[in-house]
Amino acid sequence: MSETWREIVAEWQGEDSFIGRDKRGISIQLGECNEQPGASPMELVLIALAGCTGMDITSILRKQRQKLHSFQIRVKGKRADTYPMVWTDIHVEYLLSGDGLDPQAVERAIELSEDKYCSVGIMLRKVANVQTSYRILSSKIEAGQELSM
Repeated sequence: MSETWREIVAEWQGEDSFIGRDKRGISIQLGECNEQPGASPMELVLIALAGCTGMDITSILRKQRQKLHSFQIRVKGKRADTYPMVWTDIHVEYLLSGDGLDPQAVERAIELSEDKYCSVGIMLRKVANVQTSYRILSSKIEAGQELSM
């Protein structure tokens, strides 16, 4: 087990808003502050899942010499109706495009992320039903492009 502690600071901004900062000074606003919307803590958990698994998969695909042109991860979740209202069901959809992407390489990268590397996903699987799917698209995914879910 790692002996290194990680530390963040969350500073209250008034009402239900906080600014969270890490030791490098990277910050994120949680909750609305002065009419400026911020992220909800539970949505940040889904964002953390997408980022964690995404970094794993891009690294694995690079090692497999797969030519990835675009990659989008869509995560949706359903929460319990009663407190503490944890995530009960989560679906992760991977949308990839690239030159000759091998479906078996993509599946293996997803499997390794799910079973071995993505600490956020592994932790969430202890409390939620996490399902995944993927699609290899023929054209590059543009930023903000809406695809049917």
